Amino acid sequence: MAGGKGKSSSGGRDHPVRAEPPQHGTKTSYQEKAQVTQDNENQSGIASTIETVSLVLIAAVAFAIRLFSIVKYESVIHEFDPYFNYRVTQLASEKGVDAFWNFFDDRTWYPLGRVVGGTIYPGLTLTATWIHWFLKAALKLHPVEVKDVCVMIGPLFSSFTAISTYLMVRQIKGRGAGLLAASFVATIPSYISRSVAGSYDNESVAIFALTNTFYLYLKSIDTGSMFWGVAASLSYFYMVSSWGGYTFIINLIPIHALALLIIDKFNWKLYTGYSMFIVNGTVLAMVLPVIGFNAVETSEHFSGFFVLALMNGVALVKYLKRTLTREAYKKAFRLFVTTSVAVMGVVSLAVITFAMTSPTLRWSGRSLSLLDPTYASKYIPIIASVSEHQAPSWSSFVNDLRLAIILMASGIVSCFRPLTEGSLFLVIWGVLSVYFSAVMVRLMLVLAPAACCLAGIAMSDVLEVLCRSYHLAQPKPEDAGRKEDGQARRRGRRRNSGSSQQRGTIPRPLALLGISGAIFALSYHLFHCSFLGGEGYSSPSIILQSRTRDGGVYIFDDYREGYSWLRENTDYDAKVASWWDYGYQTTAMADRTVLVDNNTWNNTHIATVGRAMASPEESAWKQFRALDVDYVFVIFGGLVGYSSDDINKFLWMVRIGGGVYGDIKERDYIGEGYYRIDEKASPVMLNTLMYKLSYYRFAETVGRDGQDRVRNTKFGNPDVKLTYFREAFTSKHWMIRIYEVLEEPLLEQAH
Repeated sequence: MAGGKGKSSSGGRDHPVRAEPPQHGTKTSYQEKAQVTQDNENQSGIASTIETVSLVLIAAVAFAIRLFSIVKYESVIHEFDPYFNYRVTQLASEKGVDAFWNFFDDRTWYPLGRVVGGTIYPGLTLTATWIHWFLKAALKLHPVEVKDVCVMIGPLFSSFTAISTYLMVRQIKGRGAGLLAASFVATIPSYISRSVAGSYDNESVAIFALTNTFYLYLKSIDTGSMFWGVAASLSYFYMVSSWGGYTFIINLIPIHALALLIIDKFNWKLYTGYSMFIVNGTVLAMVLPVIGFNAVETSEHFSGFFVLALMNGVALVKYLKRTLTREAYKKAFRLFVTTSVAVMGVVSLAVITFAMTSPTLRWSGRSLSLLDPTYASKYIPIIASVSEHQAPSWSSFVNDLRLAIILMASGIVSCFRPLTEGSLFLVIWGVLSVYFSAVMVRLMLVLAPAACCLAGIAMSDVLEVLCRSYHLAQPKPEDAGRKEDGQARRRGRRRNSGSSQQRGTIPRPLALLGISGAIFALSYHLFHCSFLGGEGYSSPSIILQSRTRDGGVYIFDDYREGYSWLRENTDYDAKVASWWDYGYQTTAMADRTVLVDNNTWNNTHIATVGRAMASPEESAWKQFRALDVDYVFVIFGGLVGYSSDDINKFLWMVRIGGGVYGDIKERDYIGEGYYRIDEKASPVMLNTLMYKLSYYRFAETVGRDGQDRVRNTKFGNPDVKLTYFREAFTSKHWMIRIYEVLEEPLLEQAH
């Protein structure tokens, strides 16, 4: 009994000593893990909140930074092309979408007219129309006018672009890089220039469609989901409907897919996402009248089909290798290669034969200009004459991209650490857009989001190293106990993580200095972008300003003054001739019929106007009378120093006219050594209609020895007389000069 009691008693003593502590310790461990999990969830929630708030603020900045034009001037449409977009948006809002699709514009390209529904990219117009309808029908905001919606399209879609850029870069490199990329694209001057309030042009919505398409495509090949593939094709359809630059997408994505095949990264996710995008995107693009069968007949689209065929071949080979025995696979592979070579040979021959039916091998003129920068100047002067089709200067890259172009190269390096499908896409996008933007300044707009994505990744990596170095750096231990504790902690971290956090760090003072420098660089970048957005890109082309000696602002409103005169003082059916740059503005603001406009679809019609402007007065009068022209106007900047006038554009009129009519030769208009308008100018030049309409009565204002303030020289013929044209209106600053085409010459001057 005693032994039993002793044993029982001893077992009772052992239980609380040996068994209780492990149970208590286990319970504590569970509590610690639960506490750590709870802390991580709280930190994740805080991080998500900060991330969301930051993204909302970035979108707000993207919207607000584009409102300088309204604050400084007024709510007005900018530039030239947006006036046509505004005009057809008014039609669609008032008469419905069906009226838009069936609209035949008899106020332009007289006497031919233009089928608008079949020759326009409808995305911008329909977007503004539906937003206007939504504001009026759903939100009951009846005072909202169509013009107000058109003016705000650019800032609104800039916010959307910032969000889509964030989503794309976050998927590739994480949330920090995504937020920085979004902040860059929200404020980059190159993008502001085409999306400022009032810039109602196709690019204002197309850049959002471009970045959103890229994000959804990368999402589809990352998940292998057919849903995301279809979503990418729908976004591509919106891009196609908005801008002719969609060909950049339909070539960039196949190049990326081909690169993945070359580096042996083919998988079923890539096949699903890419095939869904190409097939659905092509079918949807063919729905648009402006595209139609061009989606399968032009060379710009062939790369997508080629890569899709190649991908199917790779998929078949991998399937055979996985399912057949080695010997059977070898036989099947030889048969497949033989058959593929034969089929591809026949198909290639058919494609080449089909392409050779076109003088340009089924390439558009703009595409050939990108592949061969000298092509347009040699064969299509109408393309080369557009200022945004010229090559940019080196200063444009720094001025319009600023910090992004500096960090872009570092971003490309970061994309290789590690190289994923998404980071490879950014590298290809960045490299190709640099080339294309170097050929054509307009494509700086395509480079801007790529540079912002890469710059965001580079800046994120820099800040990560700096912040980690600042956080991990510890002061020197004051006693051995702390030193031992630190050594123990380091040994524990080495066992757990191999001291990975210690790699790539710098001393704490340098980290603090680097963080301060990064904050300064980002602040200066924002200041530069705000200044350039407010001063450089907010001025509408129809309203000009200059600074007075006392620092005040002086407004030149000659364009609207001239168009108002045409609208109020000429017959509704009057025909107005001018250079094609002003066609859209004339039909929208003056509501008069024009011979040519900015659509530039008929080179012969434009050449006819150029020939008339380059002809002597009598010959030009006969040509304009044959075209039923009632008024001719020219833009002249010689009095106030406005350099974008018709005298500076005149050689392009000669080149375009000479490309169709052999009697117009550029050398006849060159003076002693170069193009000039002074007393040493060519006699042919001094006798042209353009010269006479520009300098008529100019000597009465500046004197016979006065100077042209644009060319900084005396004008060659101060005694200009007009016989077949009569001055009808000259604006306050002589920037727009309107002349009536007489039915009969003035007899007193004819003799």
